[in-house]
Amino acid sequence: MTESTASGVDIRITDVIAHPLSQTLPHPTVTSWGRYTDVSICLVEVRTDAGITGVGEALARFSPKAYAELIETSLKPRLVGQNPCDITAHWRTMRRALSGRSGGMLFEAIAGVDIALWDILGKVANMPIHRLLGGMGRTEVPCYAASVNWGDDDFMARELDRYLEKGFPRIKVKVANPVKDAIRRIELLRKRAGDDIDLCVDANWAYTLPEAIEVGRALSANRYFWFEEPLRPEDEDGYEELHARCDTPLAAGESNYTLDQCMRLVANRTLNYLQPDVARSGGISETRRMAEFAAAHDVQYAPHIGMSGIICEVASVHLAAAMPNVKAMECETDSSPFKTWITGQPPGADRQKNGMLPVPTGPGLGVEVDWDAVARLRVQ
Repeated sequence: MTESTASGVDIRITDVIAHPLSQTLPHPTVTSWGRYTDVSICLVEVRTDAGITGVGEALARFSPKAYAELIETSLKPRLVGQNPCDITAHWRTMRRALSGRSGGMLFEAIAGVDIALWDILGKVANMPIHRLLGGMGRTEVPCYAASVNWGDDDFMARELDRYLEKGFPRIKVKVANPVKDAIRRIELLRKRAGDDIDLCVDANWAYTLPEAIEVGRALSANRYFWFEEPLRPEDEDGYEELHARCDTPLAAGESNYTLDQCMRLVANRTLNYLQPDVARSGGISETRRMAEFAAAHDVQYAPHIGMSGIICEVASVHLAAAMPNVKAMECETDSSPFKTWITGQPPGADRQKNGMLPVPTGPGLGVEVDWDAVARLRVQ
């Protein structure tokens, strides 16, 4: 490799390959939205003429082949032949692939490419991404277990016990309707966990405003540290009223694609915790902007992961390590192939100790992809 190539001056993108992946979850995820048994992602591979390859992940829970088609027909032609290190320019170019308001499949597709470009930049610079982002000198980041699935009292108690046995000091609980059942389980799980375990709740938009106020009061009485997505994300007026009438801190942001979509509720401090998902919110570039905007308004950053794969998880660790306002990142505890097959690195649930995840130290994302495993998961 020549000196100019090693410095990134002459590197060019030669190919962008989208890998639509699907799997059956080892254990179903049950939320207020329903029961999930199968889930998908889209892995993005960006190749260069310097032999450096970057990998990213797009949040593509359903119809992953549609994401692959979008990436390879609309984004790839805008990238091939370009220097991969010009990430800001590429982000703006990709955004113009479709007109209209920001959001949807395009921004999840951009997220996958953007993460891959940061992976390349880190490898070119021989630095981990969290260092390229400025870094906070962290060697580990706090995480919380996700999640105690919605179900009957006995089922949720067993789910909680499983996370307590893994040593998580922070645990998220799914709630849904009816409200009276949610309140009873909020109280039951607090008694079972004891006072030393931090509990939070995720409603996945389950409630109307009056219902959310009632559940929020129960959360406050039982010392839960946040109330996540109680209302649909478009109801910003509802969030502001709930904030005024509920003592439990509010968390949201996984449904936001870009900074402008979270600005109102962050700027007026309706949200105490902002939760963008790097595989949805335009990748590392846009998620970083969102986290830094939150920091400027004394709102804490709590990376969302959900049912994603190991690449989303690792990218989130890098962001959490670099942002000054991180509270805790989500740590999905399922041992799905998306987390166990794709790289040689165990998933976060197996690497965390006492609710702390180690920060990768290798160049770029710091992981190596097993492309044979990717082929086994690929949607034909």
